[in-house]
Amino acid sequence: MTLRTLLLTGASSALLLAGAAQAQNSAPESLLPAERTQPATQNEPANAQSVEEAFGDIRMQSGEVVQEVPSLEGEWTLEQVETLLSYIPNVAAEGLNPGDYRADELSALLTAKGPGAEVNALASEIFVWLVEDLRDGRTPMESRRQWFVVDPDADRMPTWKLLEDALAGGDIAGTLDGLNPVHPDYARLRDELASETDASRIKLIRANMDRWRWLPQDLGKQYLVTNVPEFMLRLTVNGRIIKSYRTVVGKPGRTATPQLAEMVEAVIYNPTWTVPQSIVKGEGLGAKVLNNPGWARSAGYKATKGANGWVTVVQQPGPQNALGLMKLDMPNEHAIFLHDTPSRHLFANENRALSHGCIRVQGARELAMTMSLLGNASSKDEFPAIIEEVSEITGSGEYTRYAMKKQWPVYITYFTMATDVDGNLKTFKDLYDRDAPVLAALDAPRQSDRARKTSEEAVEIIDDMQIS
Repeated sequence: MTLRTLLLTGASSALLLAGAAQAQNSAPESLLPAERTQPATQNEPANAQSVEEAFGDIRMQSGEVVQEVPSLEGEWTLEQVETLLSYIPNVAAEGLNPGDYRADELSALLTAKGPGAEVNALASEIFVWLVEDLRDGRTPMESRRQWFVVDPDADRMPTWKLLEDALAGGDIAGTLDGLNPVHPDYARLRDELASETDASRIKLIRANMDRWRWLPQDLGKQYLVTNVPEFMLRLTVNGRIIKSYRTVVGKPGRTATPQLAEMVEAVIYNPTWTVPQSIVKGEGLGAKVLNNPGWARSAGYKATKGANGWVTVVQQPGPQNALGLMKLDMPNEHAIFLHDTPSRHLFANENRALSHGCIRVQGARELAMTMSLLGNASSKDEFPAIIEEVSEITGSGEYTRYAMKKQWPVYITYFTMATDVDGNLKTFKDLYDRDAPVLAALDAPRQSDRARKTSEEAVEIIDDMQIS
């Protein structure tokens, strides 16, 4: 089978996706008047203003900008407080503990004092806690091991605004219900929780429901998502899995795959691999390449030794390259990406936690073509030209970065109970022992003032390589 035939065959499933490809929003238009450096001309509108003129009335002598801090306390009516009290028991269905939200304390205060300042303060605080836990997750960041996703929901749905709107409109329950993840896998876990009686299984369901809240509420209309313990990657469009691929993920320990949410910006065809110094020096590859030029050529390595003795090793494109024939370019500080591999026999293993952290994808060349098409074609008519262009690039054997005009989000997740690619709810092995801290956090008293970003440092991830 020729290379062109292989790529055309691999791209056939992608033809189904043309209607789902979405145009990116254009860059935001500047709303500021242009800075005036010259006197007004005869062609300039009479009412044209400079930035200084337009905003001169709000300039402050000190040069500082004072921004009002939104209030997290509102005025509650008796009916609204009673609605909040009746809502609290319902959070058990979402995997949260109603006991965290001080219903008895609020009820006693309402009976003793009635609506007023004290009730306003306590009801507002409870509402804020519910918002934070339903929107962002109950688990504090220090219990989310190697979790580097920054959830945008707190910016998109700020707490103060939710409180303000709920009290103004009176829809307390509706506001809180609107914070739940919308992905159908979350709903599947919630349904399972409603009928489960085994205590240990209930805890596991709750932990994985909370993991959904750590992600954006809505993952988008089109995205890639891989569940590390499942060893699978999904290409999803409009809520439907269009294609799934087997994966190889990081080995437990220092090279465990971290959890990320990044954007795929390009497809790299015929990639090179700059070997990390932990292998060049630490594992002796640099010396081996320099002392065994015949072996180095057969493996595709080129070494450069600087005046200071520093050795740099780059593996050239080719069938032996550790990254295979493609990788998805998704810049991140961990140097994690999805890529091909020459060791394709490993996809037959049941346990595929075998890499140095990056994610190897079975059928990577088909995925590369699909991303090239969906990232650049605005209509089905453009597919043939892109397929031909990519075929020539791949056949050339030369390193090529094929940019995607429409970038795709990719989520690297970690669920130990989830719906598999066949739609069945399953339990997966906790490869990296990440369940225990989540379970402990859910059983511990609720923690306030939680960080939105992890304090863990990025671990240097290196790609798979056998040097012997």
